Amino acid sequence: MIKQTVLQSVKYFVLLSLTQKIYKMKKLTISILSVFALLLMVNCQDDNLAFGVLNTPTDLKVTTEIVGKTAALPNGDGSGKIKFTSTAKNAISYKYIFSDGTSKNAPSGIIENSFATPGVNTYTVTVIASGAGGVATNVTLEVTVFSDFKDEAAVQFLTGGSSRKWYWAQKEPGHLGVGPNVAWSDPTFGVKNYYPDFYSAAADEKSATCLYNSVITFSKEGQQMKFTLDNKGQTYYNGAVKGGGDDACYPLTITGAKIVTLSKSDSFITKNPGSSTQTRGTVLNIADGGFMGYFVGTSSYEILSITDNRMVVRVIQSGNPFLAWYHTFTTTPAGAVITPPVVTNYTDLKFSDEFNTDGAPDPTKWGYDLGAGGWGNAEAQTYTSAADNVIVQGGNLKITAKKSGTGYTSARLKTENKYEFTYGKIEVRAKLPIGGGTWPAIWSLGQDYATNSWPKCGEIDFMEHRGNDQNVIHGTLHYPGNSGGNANTAKTTIANAASEFHIYKTIWSPTAIQFYVDDKLFHSFVNSSSVPFNSDFFLILNVAMGGSFGGAIDPAFSQSSMEIDYVRIYQ
Repeated sequence: MIKQTVLQSVKYFVLLSLTQKIYKMKKLTISILSVFALLLMVNCQDDNLAFGVLNTPTDLKVTTEIVGKTAALPNGDGSGKIKFTSTAKNAISYKYIFSDGTSKNAPSGIIENSFATPGVNTYTVTVIASGAGGVATNVTLEVTVFSDFKDEAAVQFLTGGSSRKWYWAQKEPGHLGVGPNVAWSDPTFGVKNYYPDFYSAAADEKSATCLYNSVITFSKEGQQMKFTLDNKGQTYYNGAVKGGGDDACYPLTITGAKIVTLSKSDSFITKNPGSSTQTRGTVLNIADGGFMGYFVGTSSYEILSITDNRMVVRVIQSGNPFLAWYHTFTTTPAGAVITPPVVTNYTDLKFSDEFNTDGAPDPTKWGYDLGAGGWGNAEAQTYTSAADNVIVQGGNLKITAKKSGTGYTSARLKTENKYEFTYGKIEVRAKLPIGGGTWPAIWSLGQDYATNSWPKCGEIDFMEHRGNDQNVIHGTLHYPGNSGGNANTAKTTIANAASEFHIYKTIWSPTAIQFYVDDKLFHSFVNSSSVPFNSDFFLILNVAMGGSFGGAIDPAFSQSSMEIDYVRIYQ
């Protein structure tokens, strides 16, 4: 028997320290065997490993607490959540079976369950208390709770309206990864709780394992959503959850469809400033221990982003609440032949700035956004037009973010009311700033944003970068249903983003929007009349600091610049 006092003395930073060391070696094993070995040496001398008499659990009692219940809200706050606590003599584990078709195991007897059907609903709950040797007793009760949560768009994305298959996005760097599950205020990790800061798998890294064999299907049957996993008879297990050692494949045949419910997330991410750009805020709950291809012992997945063909989820590792795993899925099977959309060859140069005249940027081409206030993303900088922040010098435009007292200054240039365009080839040759918290961007916004509020006006981010994720380039589109943390996005890794110039190119046509770095395509989007990318946009160049995308600012940061050799737009 492990002494409870010893267990309570193990601090989470010990586990995180071990985890970080392991992931610096790019291993997927979360090895805490040395800690457990030490704990196991502390035992009760009078332990008796025999079951002894098989006593049926008795005196089973269940108490419930409706989350957010008040006199004015007798059925709760709309989260649909109820906390259950079960106790019984001679019980060693508990299982909850709910009338909506879901169930949960609870060794301690304590769980929180989210009931997802909108409105005030009454559910039957059966609690089974199990004793040594499998003997059990049960009790049934009814609970009534109110839920106002629904995410019909997520259901449509998951199922395609009927049934849709999902595959590991094995060609995408970071399709499997792990990072800290800690609060925003944690002084060690800051804002690193919404991406895999400890480890990200390289493209095809797990090809020698059974991981990519998994095919996930979400289907809609009436008002119910179901999940099936075809893993070809083998499951890729997290080593620590399996009992120690490296991650590995073990025989496990998955059969039958499992019910899926959606609930509102209350994770650490939802407490972050700018959380809407980091998570969709929806949790996907798979009944009866279902899991999405990689076994970490948990069945609830927070949806960070989802589109018709790409999904990113986050799941907390069982037994280690300080670790979050990240999975990226696609609707395109690996090796499938993809017919790219027809790309228009735009060759008529309509707008350019070669930045060959020293001084302030050409006022016939560029205006400014000025001031502070976070700009909708909790950014830390104040934008100015001062030469310290923006200047043409030596053949380049330099936009410089600087530390200024306790704050930061920078610049944001735009062609609004000077040059606006629909469709074309956008080329910008640039060298990016460096430093934790820097957030340079080359992007565009629908010119009618003042009367057609974002994201209805549309936004195309030709290039975004963050100093906290050096050399990773993002191309993104924001529009209704796909904005903030649920934007349509992809990324690619390049070399020397801050020390060498690269050409960031986007070809925008009535049928497609395609993103390139140095003529290498890394993201394609099918354009249509149903999205707001068929009217005039204007160009924006800026360097932000911090915020929901830039993340934590390095305390040692003083200044750094985005240098632009030229901007060219062909139509």
